[in-house]
This record gives sequence, C-alpha cells and structure tokens, in this order.
Amino acid sequence: MGKKIVILNGSPRKNGNTSALTAEFTRGAKEAGNQVVEFFLDEMSINGCKGCFCGGKNPDSPCVQKDDMDKIYPVYKEADIVVLATPLYYWTVSGQLKTAFDRLFAIAECDPDYRNPKKESILIMAAEGYGFEESEYWYDRLEKHLGWKSLGKVLCGGVMAVGDIKDKKELSDAYELGKSIN
Repeated sequence: MGKKIVILNGSPRKNGNTSALTAEFTRGAKEAGNQVVEFFLDEMSINGCKGCFCGGKNPDSPCVQKDDMDKIYPVYKEADIVVLATPLYYWTVSGQLKTAFDRLFAIAECDPDYRNPKKESILIMAAEGYGFEESEYWYDRLEKHLGWKSLGKVLCGGVMAVGDIKDKKELSDAYELGKSIN
C-alpha cells in the first residue's frame, strides 16, 4: 500500500513553474502507488496565525479560526509525507506557504506537550535566480525542530516566466523523487 502525500503549493500561479514541478512529482508518486492531494493555497481563504494558543480543543477543526484550513487539517493529519512547494520570494518561501504552515500549529496544540505529528517531507521550489540558501536554511531547521525526515529537495533556478521550466532537468528530478516513494 502506498503512502499518503499532501502538497501545500504556495505559488500564486496555478499553471506556473512550481506547479509544473509538483505535477511531475505527483505523476511519479501516483505511478509508484501513492495517494496525492494538492492544495493551491493562493485560491484558498487562509488567515494568519493569531498566536492565541486556543487551538487543539476540537481535533476535527483544531484552530479557533474557521477558514479553508479546515480542508487541509484532516488531509495533513493523515499524510505520511508533506511536500512544501513554493516559488522563491525575496530569498525564502512564499507568504501563502508560510501562512498555511504557521496555522498547522493548531494540530500540535491537540497534543498536551505540543508535539507535532512525525512526517517525512520534501521541498520543491522554482525561482528566477539560484539563491535558495535562505529557504534551505528555513526548511532544514523546520525539519530539525519538528523531528521530521527530509526525503529530498528539488530546486529549479532560472525560471521566471510561466513555461520557462520546459526542458529543465529538475522536472525529471521531481518525477523520479515522486516515483521513489513507496
């Protein structure tokens, strides 16, 4: 039986370069027998975390704010693997991804010790340039603090306009990473 994978796609362009990478990753992951659910965060109504520490009382709807995160929470809780997909914005992840990820703290609030569920994860990024260092630093530290295990990263630079990613090696890298999951 395959793994359950959730993709949190923080790109504002549903048909952009980040989405081309997630499409190839998804194709490979599904061919390997995995289940994949992708959320296009830009199309969702997700408020920023209030830092109120009032969540965790209802495991089915853990945050006190009621918005589209209620669509993500059940999929995230069941997922074995979380894929963080984003374009590079000002040398880090997009606001859409960061906002949604911050709100996942409500799941940790369901645990009396604020422990996050253990997951495996993947970072997928597209960018005009090649300065992924800050994003990798964030991702690596996030994994360390959450106790997660990284399955890999696909970082594709040199892609600004929609379609620039065509013929880039990173598309096959994303496909192969998805295909390797079993």
